[in-house]
Formats: sequence, structure tokens, C-alpha cells
Amino acid sequence: MRGAAAQQVAEEPVFYLKDEHAHAEGGSTSLGFWIYLMSDCLIFAMLFAAYGVLGRNYAAGPSPQDLFDLPLVAVNTSMLLISSLTNGFAMLAMEKGQVKLTQIWLAITILFGIAFVSIELYEFSHMIAEGATPQRSAFLSSFFTLVGTHGLHVTFGMIWMATLIAQIARHGLIVANRRRMMCLSMFWHFLDIIWIGVFTFVYLMGMLR
Repeated sequence: MRGAAAQQVAEEPVFYLKDEHAHAEGGSTSLGFWIYLMSDCLIFAMLFAAYGVLGRNYAAGPSPQDLFDLPLVAVNTSMLLISSLTNGFAMLAMEKGQVKLTQIWLAITILFGIAFVSIELYEFSHMIAEGATPQRSAFLSSFFTLVGTHGLHVTFGMIWMATLIAQIARHGLIVANRRRMMCLSMFWHFLDIIWIGVFTFVYLMGMLR
């Protein structure tokens, strides 16, 4: 009897619980990054709104026509647009598995980013030398806050790129580094879009007022 019972137990099918909520590798990272980008959109939306309200309050101080050097800003804009292109070349090299070329294009992107930030700092220093400080008027306060916040994001992006170059040199184009490259590319193009808004809303419309 015992043998028959043991045989019956052994022949009974065994059912295993199946995970019906399996997630793709890195899915939580991508979701978290999208949430971060949405929060960044809200930050810049508030800064744009603040500039829209305060941008004409000059307090008898300098106006955009007195301060903005549109050709210089156009050159600065081209630096960021070209950096977005070189970042795209880095992504293409990554898709082809070309480690060295990916690092080279990322390094070139950093150089264009440095040029962008350098021109922006030159513009700020020139304004401050003329007495157009953030404390001078509501217009200047909102201008320095909006443009400066974008510049800080670009600086953070360059630090991220430099770190990623080192990670690729050490570990190659592993899945984790590819995922980081995708997030970095989205972040960099996002900054490009924000700057187009700054160039149009702050500089071009400011010169037309």
C-alpha cells in the first residue's frame, strides 16, 4: 500500500507558479528616467512662465535690446545643435558595436558642450560687467535663472558623458552601458529642445519687443 501511494504521489502532476508580471531588463530604469524628464519639464515650464510674467519688468534698467548679442547667441545655439548631431553619431557607433568610435563621438560632444557653456559664461560675465546683475531687475533675475538652469543641466550632461566614456573603456558596450547611453541621448536631445525654446522665447522675442 505504501508503495502504491508513493507511486501515485510521484505520478501526480506538479504545477509551478508562473510569474505573470515579468519585466524587461532595465525597464524600471527607463521608467524612472522618463519620470525624471517629466519633472524636469515641469521645472522649465515654471521658469518659462516666470520669465513670461517678469520679462518686461526692467526697473528702469537695461532691456534685451541693450544686452543681447544675437549673432553670438546664434553661434552658441549652433554649438548645441551640432553636439546633438555628434551625440547621434555616438549612438550609431554604439549600435554597430564600435567601442572606440562611440567614445570618440562622445568626447567630441563634450567639446561642443564646453564651447556652449563657455560662450554662455562669457555672455553672463559681460552683462555683469555692465551692471546687469540678477539683482538689477525682475527681467534679469528671471533671465539668469532660466538660462543658468539650462547651463547647469548641460554641465551635468557633460559630466555624465565623461563618466560613461570611462565605463565603456572599462566594461565595453554591455547592456547596462547601452541603456545608459540611451538615457543620456534622450537627456541631451531634451536640453536641445529646451534651448530652442529659450532662443526663440527669450532672445528672438526679446529683441522684437
